[in-house]
Amino acid sequence: MTLAHGILSYSGEGDSYSVAGDVVTVKANSEQTNGKYALFEVVVAPQAGPPPHIHSREDEAFYIQEGSIEFSLDDQTIVATPGTFLNSPKGQLHSFRNIGSVPAKMLILIAPGGLEKFFARVGVKVENSSASPLPITQEVIDRILAIAPEYGIRIVLPETDV
Repeated sequence: MTLAHGILSYSGEGDSYSVAGDVVTVKANSEQTNGKYALFEVVVAPQAGPPPHIHSREDEAFYIQEGSIEFSLDDQTIVATPGTFLNSPKGQLHSFRNIGSVPAKMLILIAPGGLEKFFARVGVKVENSSASPLPITQEVIDRILAIAPEYGIRIVLPETDV
């Protein structure tokens, strides 16, 4: 909901998408913030999280609400627990993974906004943030790899010996 001078989003509100093991709920989109930022509530399934990647356009900030999430930031590894805040500036190689046995939850702030459009394109809309994430299939991976460059995201896949 957009207020006369701000944004109001209650618990359970916002468009939710299943994206590669996560459920991403848009709490504030770039249209509501004049492009300045977007805010997401993200539920990360146990042992799930995105592959290493680099944003060329956005800074990304994380605030852990529930669970234990392991972050890789360039060559540094950090285990983040509830109350932890960290920032990954644009251009930094980063990834995260829920290292717990239950879903983890965090807020992610992206500045400038617009990344919610990426999630809408690569994800599958689900009823709400309580929905179980859909399985990660080769089709999902291929869709993410194909669309990510349009949003200035470079996915860094592990090298394999063939």
